[in-house]
Amino acid sequence: MTSQPSTPAEASFPVPLSVLDLVPVGTGVTPGEAIRNSFDLARRTEALGFTRYWLAEHHGMPGIASSATALLIGQIAAATSTIRVGSGGVMLPNHSSLVVAEQFGTLGALFPGRIDLGLGRAPGTDQATARALRRIAGRFLTEDEFPEQLAELTTFLAGGEFPEGHRLRGVTAVPRAEMPPIWLLGSSGYSAQVAGALGLPFAFAHHFSSQNTLPALELYRSSFRPSAGRERPYAMVAAAVLCAETDEHADWLAGPIRLTMARLRTGRPAAYPSPEEVATHPWTEQERAVARAATASHVIGSPETVRSGLRDLLDATGADELMVTTNVHAHADRVRSYELLTGLAKDLVPPAAPAPTWA
Repeated sequence: MTSQPSTPAEASFPVPLSVLDLVPVGTGVTPGEAIRNSFDLARRTEALGFTRYWLAEHHGMPGIASSATALLIGQIAAATSTIRVGSGGVMLPNHSSLVVAEQFGTLGALFPGRIDLGLGRAPGTDQATARALRRIAGRFLTEDEFPEQLAELTTFLAGGEFPEGHRLRGVTAVPRAEMPPIWLLGSSGYSAQVAGALGLPFAFAHHFSSQNTLPALELYRSSFRPSAGRERPYAMVAAAVLCAETDEHADWLAGPIRLTMARLRTGRPAAYPSPEEVATHPWTEQERAVARAATASHVIGSPETVRSGLRDLLDATGADELMVTTNVHAHADRVRSYELLTGLAKDLVPPAAPAPTWA
């Protein structure tokens, strides 16, 4: 790997904080309004001192408007000036490596020094939609093929030449700019091990795969091999956080994500309902069980409750950076949660080992 280190401005918090945005669409809110809300949140979190603002690729979900990830990254980067903007992530098997290289080469040319490329292996959707995203019917990458596609992408991004006899020999990705820092994203051990073997930074999806967090981070660190500019592992943990003035109000605001997850996990995706809609929803026992399981790792409450929850998460994971996703119905409540998080972030203690400057 030849991507250059990303060196953000001096961190505003003891543990760097970043944003993962799914561009949530609530009932009564148009996708255009949801996207403009994300522009506003990006500007606000940049002013608050957050390090990165990443967009997640999801497809076929009425409550999420981040399917055209590269397009949104460009718009968010244009709406801000200093915060790093990137993908959390691009689901690589959904795309041609050449197309991803062209998109991120363009982004790098437009916003030099500010673009991150986070890559995932899952489709980010259901199997039928995944098939529709790919031109070859029924064709899915195997685990053995993902590193091959990743190698193709990095060759394109670096402006390298494919070896004699390679099917891509003579193909070049343009425009070319500086190679964006590549992160591997994961919710299990596979991407953790690949990231470690390649000496890449790793971001783990604790917000929906908390049972795998500690094993995956251990596997990443134990398999890490230093690479150019990367002497030690760097792990970012993505957590679902909702902070409000009181525990009771935070719990009220969290109702929509619970119902949304229950619907999603039972094959009924929909827009984020309002807390008032949730209060009158006729919950089934299955929905309650699914919602409890899907949101068990979420950190929800007053500033004191969230401070305690995030301290526990840092102690358990030794994360070098926290990426926070907050999905609520009202934009003002989402903004307020990040503002309150900023106020308590100074009390979050970093891991014992200092974070590397390349992260």
